[in-house]
Amino acid sequence: MSISFDDFLKLDIRVATVTRAEPFPEARKPAIKLWLDLGEMGVRKSSAQITRHYDPEVLVGKQVLCVTNFPPRQIGRFMSEVLVLGVPDSDNEVVLIRPDLDVPNGGRLY
Repeated sequence: MSISFDDFLKLDIRVATVTRAEPFPEARKPAIKLWLDLGEMGVRKSSAQITRHYDPEVLVGKQVLCVTNFPPRQIGRFMSEVLVLGVPDSDNEVVLIRPDLDVPNGGRLY
């Protein structure tokens, strides 16, 4: 299925720095709760099923890409406000998409 460039521009994909990360044992699938600094957009929360490759303590300070304009989603007692982006490895486990250099938080993908 093809989409137009205008459709792509509707996605607001931005860089954020993980400021806090905690295990999320109440989630149906193993997950980590993330607090993400999006610069002028403030701090937003996300739940990510990334436990195969990441421990909460190593995520703090890492930059990631996330979609910021999806509606919030209630996951158990936790409200996920952004979608952190990743790609599958050979075992179909999530590997986070990250800039290879530090960039300002809130920078938009283009």
